[in-house]
Amino acid sequence: MTIPNASGPDSTWQSMRRLYPIYSDLARESVIELQPCRELEEELGVPSAEAMAAAASWLEEMNQRIQIHQFRQFLQTSAQIDEAILGDLLSHHLHKQKRTGADRDKVDFLLVQIFSQRAPADISGPSLSSTEAAKVLEPILGPTEINIEESLAPLEDLLGKAYRAKNLNELFTARIIEQGRQIKTSCGEKFFEPATMVAFARFGFLVRRAFFRLMHQDLNAILDGLRELESQGVATLDCRKAQFAADEPIARLRMICQSWKVMFHAEYSSGQPLCILVDLRTAVETALAHAARLGGAHTKAAAGKSNGATEFDVSGEKSTLDGNAAS
Repeated sequence: MTIPNASGPDSTWQSMRRLYPIYSDLARESVIELQPCRELEEELGVPSAEAMAAAASWLEEMNQRIQIHQFRQFLQTSAQIDEAILGDLLSHHLHKQKRTGADRDKVDFLLVQIFSQRAPADISGPSLSSTEAAKVLEPILGPTEINIEESLAPLEDLLGKAYRAKNLNELFTARIIEQGRQIKTSCGEKFFEPATMVAFARFGFLVRRAFFRLMHQDLNAILDGLRELESQGVATLDCRKAQFAADEPIARLRMICQSWKVMFHAEYSSGQPLCILVDLRTAVETALAHAARLGGAHTKAAAGKSNGATEFDVSGEKSTLDGNAAS
């Protein structure tokens, strides 16, 4: 796939027509009220200059009203999104005459999505070099000479911290995602240079991979702990710190963890639901420690283990990152 050439009127018009149903569905899902674009719905042949201007204006108004979290949520959960649509969206934002911070965030997200779909299955953590990342995106951005600027050097330190983190709490406490966003914002218009976009696509892809690995580990630890507590006859758990009840049924907690596995694929950041997950793991580990003190040497929970199989596979990282699995 290559970024469509948006320089000619015909290609620009065809790209806008392909994007129109996507934006319309996104508006409906996000409850954004906007009148339909008559020109994009009716014009089938060569459009007039007025029709082109009206269509461009409609799309720009949509761009301004769609928040980045709505953009990410829709693209990761909609069955109609494929690599071609991602390419149209990327071209649309890259070829805008005046780009905003929101455009930068959307381009960054789109590049990570495309990278996730095109990356080789055997990529292993931060060992993925910038040159290898540029090769993955070469069909999209063209040949890119890698020349890492000093301002981007901190991204490597952040990646190291992400892959040394033992759980989500450590990942969030290190503020890796937030610091990466700060570096991205500081780039200004230079973000749109190919080498910089490659650097952030690599960073976003690898941090996302680390995030899902740690998320699965935390969910497995919680579910293992709940099984162990159930085996000891425990039916409820004090989860007030995690914003649940003081006597929350363990069966309900298991169902919540199952639903979280799906929900968190649509948005990865240190938002409230993930903070609850971190606090829930703490609550489960506290209960296990208390049970260990009461049960002594016979309590296997002290080691945070169980004889049952884990609920979620944490070794197959690639499967959680491609476009289809993420949706």
